[in-house]
Amino acid sequence: MSVRMFAACVIVGAASWAAAQPEGFYRQPALHGETIVFVSEGDLWRVAASGGVAQRLTTHPSVEDNPLISPDGATLYFTGRYEGPGELYAMPLSGGAPTRLTYDGSNAAAWGVSGSGQVLFSTGRYATLPNAQLHLLDAAGGSRTAVPLAQAADGSFAADGTLYFTRLPFQGSHTRGYVGGTAQNVWRFGPGEGEAVALTADYTGTSKRPIVWNGRVYFLSDRGGAMNVWSMGPGGDGLTRHTAHREFEVQSFSVQNGRAAYHLGADIRLLDLASGEDRVVPITLATDLDQEREKWIDRPMSWVTSAEPSPDGGRVVLVARGQVFVAPHRQGRLVQAARVPSRFRAAKFSHDGAHVLALGDASGEVEVWKIPANGVGEPQQLTSDGDVLRWDLVPSPDGRFIAHHDKNQRLFLMDTTANTNSKIDESPVDSFAGLTWSADGRYLAYVETGANLLTRIKVYDTRTNTSAHLTSDRYDSASPAFSPDGKWLYFLSDRHLVTSVSSPWGSHQPDPFLDKKTRIYALALTKGLRSPFVPRDEVHDAQLKAEKEKPKETTPKETTPPAPPAIQPGTPPADPVKEPEKSPAGGASPAAAGASSPEKPAEKPVEKPKVPSVEIDFDGIMERLIEVPAPNGNYAGLAVTEKALFFLSGGPAGDAGKRALVAFPITNENPEVKTVVDADVASFTLTQDRAKILVRKGDVLSIIDAAASKADLDKKDVNLAGWRLSVIPREEWRQMFTESWRLMRDYFYDPAMHGVDWKALHRRFLPLVDRVRSREELAAVMAQMVAELAALHHFVRPGDVRQGPDSIASASLGCVLEYSPGDRGWRITRIYRHDPDEPQRAAPVAVPTVGAREGDLILSIDGVEAGPGLDPHRLLRNKAGRQVLLRIRPAGGEPERDAVAVPISMGAEADLRYHEWQWTRRELVREWSGGRIAYVHLRAMGGENFTEFVKGYYPDFNKDGLIVDVRHNRGGNIDSWLLSKLSRKAWFYWSQRRGRAPLWNMQFAFRGHMACLVNEMTASDGEAFAEGFRRLGLGPVIGTRTWGGEIWLSSSNVLVDRGIASASEFGVYGPEGEWLIEGHGVDPDVIVDNPPHATFNGEDAQLKAAVDALLKKIAEEPIPDLPPPPHPVKAITPRP
Repeated sequence: MSVRMFAACVIVGAASWAAAQPEGFYRQPALHGETIVFVSEGDLWRVAASGGVAQRLTTHPSVEDNPLISPDGATLYFTGRYEGPGELYAMPLSGGAPTRLTYDGSNAAAWGVSGSGQVLFSTGRYATLPNAQLHLLDAAGGSRTAVPLAQAADGSFAADGTLYFTRLPFQGSHTRGYVGGTAQNVWRFGPGEGEAVALTADYTGTSKRPIVWNGRVYFLSDRGGAMNVWSMGPGGDGLTRHTAHREFEVQSFSVQNGRAAYHLGADIRLLDLASGEDRVVPITLATDLDQEREKWIDRPMSWVTSAEPSPDGGRVVLVARGQVFVAPHRQGRLVQAARVPSRFRAAKFSHDGAHVLALGDASGEVEVWKIPANGVGEPQQLTSDGDVLRWDLVPSPDGRFIAHHDKNQRLFLMDTTANTNSKIDESPVDSFAGLTWSADGRYLAYVETGANLLTRIKVYDTRTNTSAHLTSDRYDSASPAFSPDGKWLYFLSDRHLVTSVSSPWGSHQPDPFLDKKTRIYALALTKGLRSPFVPRDEVHDAQLKAEKEKPKETTPKETTPPAPPAIQPGTPPADPVKEPEKSPAGGASPAAAGASSPEKPAEKPVEKPKVPSVEIDFDGIMERLIEVPAPNGNYAGLAVTEKALFFLSGGPAGDAGKRALVAFPITNENPEVKTVVDADVASFTLTQDRAKILVRKGDVLSIIDAAASKADLDKKDVNLAGWRLSVIPREEWRQMFTESWRLMRDYFYDPAMHGVDWKALHRRFLPLVDRVRSREELAAVMAQMVAELAALHHFVRPGDVRQGPDSIASASLGCVLEYSPGDRGWRITRIYRHDPDEPQRAAPVAVPTVGAREGDLILSIDGVEAGPGLDPHRLLRNKAGRQVLLRIRPAGGEPERDAVAVPISMGAEADLRYHEWQWTRRELVREWSGGRIAYVHLRAMGGENFTEFVKGYYPDFNKDGLIVDVRHNRGGNIDSWLLSKLSRKAWFYWSQRRGRAPLWNMQFAFRGHMACLVNEMTASDGEAFAEGFRRLGLGPVIGTRTWGGEIWLSSSNVLVDRGIASASEFGVYGPEGEWLIEGHGVDPDVIVDNPPHATFNGEDAQLKAAVDALLKKIAEEPIPDLPPPPHPVKAITPRP
C-alpha cells in the first residue's frame, strides 16, 4: 500500500470514527477565542469554535455547570458539586484538578471578571432576605467584597468599571412571554453614581444577562415574542436585534471578541456580531454514554407507589418505578410481571389471582391492561378509549367487571365478558373515590362529592344499570365497605361535630376546632335487620328460639344464580332474561387456570364457600342507618370481615404519621377498639377472602391475619430480600417526556391549552429528547415545552439524577468572618441578631457560653490557626450540630480565651438572617411610629406561617395602625384565614368595674388603619392575600407589582422518577368575570420601589412609605377612644 493510500485510509477512518460519535444536548456555552466550553451529560466539555469531537473536562457524577473562561484564556471557573453543595471552582482550561473557591452552600456561580482580575460571582450566602447578591472574589488570596447592590443576580463589567447587571433572579416558573412583576431587567451601576439606573424599564418583559463588548451591552430579551440576542448602547439606547428565532428560544449565551456563542434547541450556535453570520457548531461527544446504561435501583421499596395482596394473601403485586412485580409472602419466586416500556399504576390481582389488572400508558394513553401474574405471556390491552389520565381501577370479586375513573371526573364500568367499557356516572364537582364491590359483584359502592362539597356514598346496580344515593348530603361520608354476608354497608362519616375549644375567650383569639369528628355507621340493606351491636333481650331471644324450634321444610338445595348480562347504561329495562345454566361461581377460565403460578404445587380442588346474593331495598334506606358503638376519632379507611371492622386511627387531626391499624369487633358483648398494628401505618388492604391484611409501615410490607388482636409482625414481612430492579434511562426519559406532555394536557385549567396546538408542540420538542443524555437535560426540554403555555406555576424539577457519593455540608457560626492579616485571625464583622424573646434563635457565637461580640477575633477553629487564603467555613464542613473549639481574642483587650460553639447548618443560618430582617423591620416600625403601628411579616402562606401572624398580630392588636408585610411571600393557601381575622369588626364593647381593658366584640378585631406591603417577589397566595386585602377594603397596597401567578396547583402530576413539570390547575377570577392576577400581578395602590444600592445600604423605602401613610391616616381619622357611657341610675325613689 502506498503512503498516499495509507493516509487516505487514515483520513477516511478518522472521519468515519468521528461521524459515529453521538450528538448530545449542549448548553451554557462559554466562548474564548477559538475555544468553546459547554455543559453536556452534567459535565464540562471543550471544543473548537469550528466544531468537532469535544473533550470532556470533568467527570464527577454530580453536575458541573455555569462555565466562565478568564479573559486570558487560562482558567475555567464553574459551579461544582463535588461535596454536595453548589460551590465555585477553578481549573486550568487545558484540564486539571479543580480548586474550590467558596464554601457558601448556596449555588455560587461566576459571571465575569473585573479589570483587576477579581471574579464576579453570585451567592445567597450573605443577603438577609432570600436574594441573590453579587460578590467579587480574589481567587488567589480568597478575600471577597460584596458589590453594594441588592437583588443583583448576574453582571458584566465595562472597561471603565461600570457594572451592568440583571436585577432579580429567574422567577422560577417556566413561562414564555412573562411580563409579571418579577420580570428581569438590565441595570447599570457606575463609579460615582449614587443609585443604579434601569436600562430596559421601557419593556415589561424579560431582559437579562448583560455582557459588555466593544462599547455595547449585549443581552437576552424576549422582545418580539421569543428570547433572542439583543444589544444596546451604554445608556440603553440604540437597540439592535441580532437573532430572530421563534420556534425555540435562546437559553444562554456568551460574547467574546466580536462573536456570540448561544444555546438554541439542543445545539450551540456561533454568531458573528458584525456580519450576522450564524451557524450551528457541529459537535460530537467522545463519550461512553454512562447515564444511558441500564440503571439498577438498590431500594425498590422506596419507589413503590402501589401494593395490593392476592385474593388469599399469598402474594403481593407491587408497582415500583412504574413497573409491575409480584412477590410471594414468604417463599416463592419474585416475578417482574410486565416488561413493557411504559408506566403502570394502580395494579391489582384479578379475582382468581392468575392475572394482574393495571393502568398503563404503552399505547400513548392510560388504558386498562391485563398482565399474567407469573410473568409468562404478553400483557393484553383491555381498553382503547382513553383520552385523559385514569386514576384507579377496582375489579369485581366475580371477575366480570372492572370499575375505573379518570381525571375528567367520570366513572366507567368495563364488562370483560361483553368487552364493553361504559360510563356510568360523571361528577361536575370532583373525582370519585372509595370504589368497592359487594361480595357477589352486583353492586358497586363509591363516594361522590356533592354541590355543597360534602361527600356522599352512592351505589350502582350492575343488573338494572341504575344508581342511588345511600347517604344524605348533610355530612361527609366515605370509605364504604360491604359486610361479607351482604346485609350491611359500613362507612365512615364526620358527624361528631363538637368543638374542642369551648369559648372565644383567651389570648390569641381561640377558634372552634373540630377534632375526632369521625364515627362509624352501618346501613341495613334490607328491612327487618337487627344490628349486630344491639345487646340481647328476652323478646329477641324468644324469637330466635321459636325460629330454631320451627319445623324445617324440605327444600331443594339453595343455589346462587349468576348475575345476568349487564345492560348498557342508558338502555331501557328489557323483559326478564332467562337465566343461563349454572356455572361455577368465580371459576377461572381454562386459560386463566393454566396460568397459575409455577412455584405453587398443584392443589386438589377445594369447594369455594358460597357467595351470598346481595339485595338492596332502596325504599327508606336512609332511615335504616345505625351508629356503630365505636368511639369517635380521626379515622380513615374501613374494611369489614365477618367478625370485625378494621380502620386507621390517628392522633390529632392532621397528624397522619401517628395512625395505627385498629379493629372493632362486631359483637353485642361490650366491644372495644383493639390495636392491631401500632403507629406509623401508611395503608392497609384486606384480602378478597377477608382472611388476611396487607399492612405498609414505611418501606416494610407485612401480611397479617385479619383478627381483632395485636399482630406480631415478626416473620410476617413480605419476602423482598435481594429485590433490585433496573431501568433503561432512555426508555424512561422518552416515557416521562410524553407523560409530562400528557399530564399537562390533563391537568391544565384550560382544556383549550391557551390556544396552543399541544399535539404539534409534542412533535416539535420530541426530537430534542433523542439528543438528551442526562435527566437534567430532559428537564430542560420539558421546561421549554411547558413554557409555551405562557402560564405561571410551571415548575420543572428533575427526579432521579446522578449524584456523587459525598454530601458534606458547610456550617455556620451565625456571623460574618473576614481575615485580618495583621492579627492573623478571622474578625467577626457582623453577628446576625435575633428577637430577645426568642433566645433559641441566637447565633452560635452569641450564646452566653461563647459570648463573642462584633470586632472579636477567632484565632483558630479546632486547633487549626487562621491564615491567608483559608476560608474558616472549610473547617466547619460537616460540623453542623457538633461542638467546635474556638480560640477567641476579644476586641476590648481582654485575655484570649477558649470557647465551645455548636455551628448551625447553612439552611439554619439563612433562616437566622431572614429572622434578623423580620425583627429589625418590626423595630423600625416601632421607632418610626412611636409605637403606634403594629407590624406582621409573613414569609409564606403555609400552615406553619400562621405562627408568624400570631406572634406579630395579637401582642399589638390594639394599636392605631397595622402593616401586613407580604414582600417575598412565597405563597401557600391560608389567605382566607388571615383575611377573615383582619376583616373582623368591633361592634360592641365591654365595660368592667375597675380600669379599662381592650375588650370588644368581635374579640381581637383590629380597630385601627391597615396597609399591605408587596414587592416583585410576592407570589401566589401572597398575591391573593394582597388582592383580597384591597378588595375587602382593609387598606391600601403599597410597593411594587407582584409576581403574577394565580392559577393554583396541586403538584400531584408527579412523574415515574418523582420529577415533575407542575401544571397550573385552578384559574382564579373575580365577581366581575375577569381573570385575576395571572400573568400580570397585583398593582399596588401606591408604587414605591426599594432601589438596589440604597436597599443594600440598609434603607427600606417601602416600609417607610407604609409607616408614613398610616401615620397620616391616623392623624386624619383618629381611632376613637370610646369610653363607656355613664352608668344608668336605676334607684327607685319612694313615692310620697
